[in-house]
Amino acid sequence: MQEPLKLIGNSRAIQRLREDIRSAARTDAKVLITGESGVGKEIVSRLIHASGPRGTYPLITVNCAAITETLLESELFGHERGSFTGAYRDRVGVLEMAHRGTVFMDEIGETSPRMQSLLLRFLESGEIQRVGATRSNGYVDVRVIAATNRDLLGAVASRIFREDLYYRLNVIHMTVPPVRERAEDLPLLLEHFLDLFAREYSTPRIRFAPEAWAMLLAYQWPGNVREVRNLIERLTVRSSESNTPVGLPDLPQEIRRMPAPASEPVAAARRPVAELLYEQIIQGRQSFWTAVYGPFMSRDLTREDLRLLIGMGLQQTSGSYRVLVELFNMPPGDYKRFLNFLRKHQCHMPFQQFRGNLGRPEGGGSVERHRLIASA
Repeated sequence: MQEPLKLIGNSRAIQRLREDIRSAARTDAKVLITGESGVGKEIVSRLIHASGPRGTYPLITVNCAAITETLLESELFGHERGSFTGAYRDRVGVLEMAHRGTVFMDEIGETSPRMQSLLLRFLESGEIQRVGATRSNGYVDVRVIAATNRDLLGAVASRIFREDLYYRLNVIHMTVPPVRERAEDLPLLLEHFLDLFAREYSTPRIRFAPEAWAMLLAYQWPGNVREVRNLIERLTVRSSESNTPVGLPDLPQEIRRMPAPASEPVAAARRPVAELLYEQIIQGRQSFWTAVYGPFMSRDLTREDLRLLIGMGLQQTSGSYRVLVELFNMPPGDYKRFLNFLRKHQCHMPFQQFRGNLGRPEGGGSVERHRLIASA
């Protein structure tokens, strides 16, 4: 199943990245994309290619870390028959096949010094010379987009990576942020892959128990978007014949055993879900619509969870729903939509009981107090 070509998220970092992609697509300048493994650097390269004038021509990806130096040279530049053992016929390289299009060179930081010299020569002239050839095989018009999860400037300082090649590639520089630095996008990512794999496997969309959902939101995701994708696919396959919500025991050990401030592996999951969601909204700057609305409509959150969350917010705003809209990172124009949503699901709470109660209460007793108010 072909996954939609788009960036998932509304965080400032992703919005800025979209702007950078639009700017880069209007030019033929070389692009260097940096970021941790699994953040989506290839997606960025595909968006740049598809949005520009080269979009109707080929985009070919080469993983420089997955091929030995000799084979990488042949992969990029092609080879002549008899140039090495197994070269039974002439072969056109990727750079020729992508003429007028784009070549995405992933893991460029893993290339050898000799390969770096060959790449530099090509980037300066556009000239192709196949392995085993005694003369030039012509010139090609190819845009090069490179990516790496390594610190290339550090590699330059250590003389592992050529400085002249670095500056030749680094005309436009984009950094794709890790998931932990754009926590407000995590609910959208989870929702996207839940829908994607439900369609792909023709199965009902899986649901999460509130404590499992809270644990996913609190997890740091070192494998980034790739880890999110793989987890949701694995859970979808395992849960395809069951309508039972995914609980804590169903999550991988690395998520259930994540470090917590209190040195308790599942301390975050033991806290009330409403309190975890409150922190995601207030400290993580997530919108109510992304952090709460989707999981609630998918029945991953209960009405009690929602009422507790609203109570915590009204405690902070001294009963003002208009201020609550702003506190929960919604535009002012969403005021009526927010109230209608709460009333429709019987989660609207009388504001009078919160008047004069400024400041967010601390500790478990405060949560119990909200639980009593919410159930009143």
